[in-house]
Parts: sequence; C-alpha cells; structure tokens
Amino acid sequence: MSLRINDIAPDFTANSTAGELSLHTWIGEGYAILFSHPKDFTPICTTEFGAVAQLVPEFKKRNTKVMGVSVDSVEDHVKWKKDIEAFAGAPADFPIIDDTSLKVAKLFNMLPAEAVMPDGRTAANSATVRTVYIIGPDKKIRLMMTYPMSVGRNFAEILRALDAVQTTDAGPVATPANWTPGQDIVVSPSLDDAAAREKFGEIDIRLPYLRFAKLSAD
Repeated sequence: MSLRINDIAPDFTANSTAGELSLHTWIGEGYAILFSHPKDFTPICTTEFGAVAQLVPEFKKRNTKVMGVSVDSVEDHVKWKKDIEAFAGAPADFPIIDDTSLKVAKLFNMLPAEAVMPDGRTAANSATVRTVYIIGPDKKIRLMMTYPMSVGRNFAEILRALDAVQTTDAGPVATPANWTPGQDIVVSPSLDDAAAREKFGEIDIRLPYLRFAKLSAD
C-alpha cells in the first residue's frame, strides 16, 4: 500500500553513522526530515548532502532533525562524508542510515517489495530512492517530494515548506502559493468572518472563500 499525506511514517530501526537509531524514538517530540539517495559517491547527491550540511543550523532553529538514507553501508557513508564536508565547507552533522538491506526504501515505497540490488550495481538500480519526507511530532508524514536523479533538490524550498507546515500546524490557517515567512496567510474556511476578525484582526476578503490575514509576531 502506498504512503499518503497524514499516514504514520513507517517506523524502523537501522544502523547509521550515529549508531543504531529507531525512527520514531529519534524524532522525539519535534519535526524530522528524511531524505533519501540511491548511492554514495554520486555527484548530485553529494551536492544535496552538502546543502543539508550547510542548513543544519536552520533546521535546528525549527526544532527539526534531519536523517539521510542511502542504499550503502555505514562504512561507505563515513568515507563519503569527507567528500560532502570538503564540498560544503560544513560538517555533515546528521545521521546517514545504512540501507543496504533496502528495508527503509521498501517501507517508504521507494522500491518494490521484490527489489534486490545486483552485484556491481549503479545508482540507476535504485534511482527511485529520491524522496524527501517531512514528518511531524505526531509521526505523520506531512509532505513528500520526489525528484529524478538528474535534478538536484531545492533545499531552500524544503526549508520554506517546513516553515509552511509548522505555520499551518498552529492553525487554523493555510499558506498561499509561493508563501514565505512574514507574508499574509490564508484564513481557514472553518472560521467565519466574525471569528476570523476576532482571531486575526483585520482580514482581506478577496473572494468569499479566499481571505488573507497577518499572523501575530508572537
């Protein structure tokens, strides 16, 4: 069965560059980002892990942990981290899961249950292991983004999406297209105009079902 938004993220225990970790326990009471890669020592993935290394302080500000998944061993991950850190100019201060068993890739529906990795495999054999998951404190999947191997992920967008998820969790609001923190939010239809004004103050009614408001800085 495929995963959907608001499904509980499949729990797992796996070895990693930070030792043995169980996903739900590791997440704790904050948010988490799980981002997967088909193979170590590949060019686009190296740039992506480098981008995450540079953004670790931003994720920490948002009470968010980051976990990498790659279909290789911890030993390979440790060697690859040196390349990542040299490229990024920042420590890769987050765990990378050993998924040589393909357990995580299959749990998260990135590979079919019958998939095996042949001897002498290349990244093309696990090309679909290219998904980002934002997971909430309730362990539910809040967002999924899947990219092809040839297209590097936009981690500025992932950070923006995390901000949007956390903002809407405080509800009852939603974020419009291209929203960034500090911009007006959309008032949920669950509030009528009077309730919306009571909560947000002035509201900007563009359409009967599309109302904007400013969030308090508190």
